[in-house]
Amino acid sequence: MVITVSALVFADRAQAGGLLAAELERRGDLVAGAVVLGIPRGGVAVAAELARGRDVTLDVALARKVGAPGNPELALGAVGPDGGATIDEDVAARLVPDPAWLREAVARTRREVEDRVGRFRGGRPPIDVWGRRVIVVDDGLATGSTARAVGQWLQGAGTERSVLAVPVGPPTTVERLRDTYDDVVALVTPEPFYAVGEFYRDFHQVTDQEVVDLLSAASPGPRSPGE
Repeated sequence: MVITVSALVFADRAQAGGLLAAELERRGDLVAGAVVLGIPRGGVAVAAELARGRDVTLDVALARKVGAPGNPELALGAVGPDGGATIDEDVAARLVPDPAWLREAVARTRREVEDRVGRFRGGRPPIDVWGRRVIVVDDGLATGSTARAVGQWLQGAGTERSVLAVPVGPPTTVERLRDTYDDVVALVTPEPFYAVGEFYRDFHQVTDQEVVDLLSAASPGPRSPGE
């Protein structure tokens, strides 16, 4: 199900997270014991608002897009939290003349995922999502490649239910992701869609340190899987 709110512009990620939390609570998805996974970096700032003051667990689900040659902002696919790569083979066939280049790009992205998740968690082990309700949060969707990589990882992780929750995303991307998650919630699904940032008055670049601080504030001590 897609929730649509017309002509909504968010003040910042905190406000977007608050509105998204209210919608998820209304739908019965933001329940005690749920795991809220923010996609870094901006998604963690939104996810922190969902977790604030609630009996849920905040963690990070790190996925990195694999950028096209000469245009790193154009996603060929993404590497998910488990290191698995999801590549749009049609796009890759058009834009990548050398398969060796793509293999190296995937390997490089996989190393980046491993490095960044270690820094974000500060040595804490990941949350075990087996049998739990999981809400994946980003600050918005464009191609949806990173959200798809996270969703495909969750499909093999034994979750009780997976929900993708975003403040904004183009309707075509939102609909495509419904085959990866049990449900998708988007507050704004504009058409035409140009960029996530146009729906925020404050869309500053979230830093790695902000992500670390948000996760540390929510999880001040060491955790073990399943905690």
